[in-house]
Amino acid sequence: MTLQFSLGPVAPETVETPCIVVGVYENGVLTSAAARVDTASGGAIKRQVESGDITGKAASTNVLFAPEGMAARRVLVVGLGSQKSFDGAKFQKVCLEAARALGRLPIDAAVSCLTEADVPGRDATWRVRTAALAADHAAYRYTATFKPREKAAQPELTKVTFAGADDAQAGLDQAIAIAHGVRFARELANLPPNICNPAYIAAQATQLGEKHAKVSCNVLDDAEMEKLGFGSLLAVGRGAANKPKLVVLNYQGGNEGDKPYAFVGKGITFDTGGISLKPGPGMEEMKFDMGGAAGVLGAFVAAVEMDLPLNLVCVVPAVENMPDGDSYRPSDVLTSLSGLTIEVLNTDAEGRLILCDALTYTAQTFQPQVIIDAATLTGACVIALGKHASGLMSKHDDLAAELLAAGEASLDRAWRLPLWDDYQVQLDSGFADVANIGGKNAGAITAGCFLARFTEGQRWAHLDIAGTAWDEGRKGLATGRPVPLLAQWLIDRAAGL
Repeated sequence: MTLQFSLGPVAPETVETPCIVVGVYENGVLTSAAARVDTASGGAIKRQVESGDITGKAASTNVLFAPEGMAARRVLVVGLGSQKSFDGAKFQKVCLEAARALGRLPIDAAVSCLTEADVPGRDATWRVRTAALAADHAAYRYTATFKPREKAAQPELTKVTFAGADDAQAGLDQAIAIAHGVRFARELANLPPNICNPAYIAAQATQLGEKHAKVSCNVLDDAEMEKLGFGSLLAVGRGAANKPKLVVLNYQGGNEGDKPYAFVGKGITFDTGGISLKPGPGMEEMKFDMGGAAGVLGAFVAAVEMDLPLNLVCVVPAVENMPDGDSYRPSDVLTSLSGLTIEVLNTDAEGRLILCDALTYTAQTFQPQVIIDAATLTGACVIALGKHASGLMSKHDDLAAELLAAGEASLDRAWRLPLWDDYQVQLDSGFADVANIGGKNAGAITAGCFLARFTEGQRWAHLDIAGTAWDEGRKGLATGRPVPLLAQWLIDRAAGL
């Protein structure tokens, strides 16, 4: 369910709401809002602190029902942890758990005073935006392929008001737009591959183009791409019944003639590995192999809804990688759109093969000032960085610094890996200009090195989101990353940072 957000001054002891949310640190230290609630309720919070029922442990929650002296029907007390070590990441975690606790209550609205907490180095705009995004993330439910269910008998949370002054409204406006982008990305990635195929992604993009006056959409089919010379991309899709599409979205929010920023997202809607077939266990997660496409499309949605004053291009190569009598094979030599030839050593290293043609097309067609690609590209990146940070690679230190800063600001963090020419030798081939894999060592880096060969002369960065795009396991959902990072980077560019 999509939440509605509002912002305003809140008197916690007198506000009428089904539930008010306040914070308590460890060692019984009450925030200002919690102290006011405690006074109005005759010490209800302190009594539970003294009894040990409220510990203040980070992200712990306790509900006080209808405390005397309060207009609010419930008080949700959220543990903030140690006051000395309280930071942005802990604030986000606390807001997320608070939203989950609210979702379990039979209420349709709530007021949160967590945004008044002091977070070192973060202003009110940041706190409101982070709290709203956390609440929306917690409220998301995937229902698209379930049998329709009867409406719940008890109320469900639909509205959240955050305590804050008008000067934080910009943060809430940004949160609403970014939340829409994150939801778009999560829903697209969560859909099964028999629904979300290349044609479906193209249809969703077409709808975006029809919905927004400043947005246009163009979709190239396999015949058009063949005429243009997309030899690498088309080889990957050769064994699939669902034919490839190249989706191109164009947002004109800046001055006419200004060079656009460009996002390119890997859109493998299902990855069997092709002839180099993946093992069966876990293959169902390969519907998420279009997480890069979902991420850049979600960031595009956020930019459009924020009406950012810049021009943005979003290019998505959407392809299935399937084994078939016509599938491409290990030892095939492909001719890419750039003219470089590629020796295929493994058909499961297919993401870079569709991205290289998409990157070439983007550079040649739009001459963008920056290209950023996002891709669930390598298991090696998951081994290196786990599920917490996306891998960032770029030969441009200033661009890498911008993206790292955007990741820190949005808490959608990345970690930079080297893209030194020393690694390029691993991609040497005796039969083509470049091989599509570089061996088991430094697999994430050599994948970036491969893409670097197709972005020479471009200000370009690569985000490997294989570890961050979805949660593991049969019930794991898409996370919507790197929408917050990319949206923040665009906000910074619009602000002239």
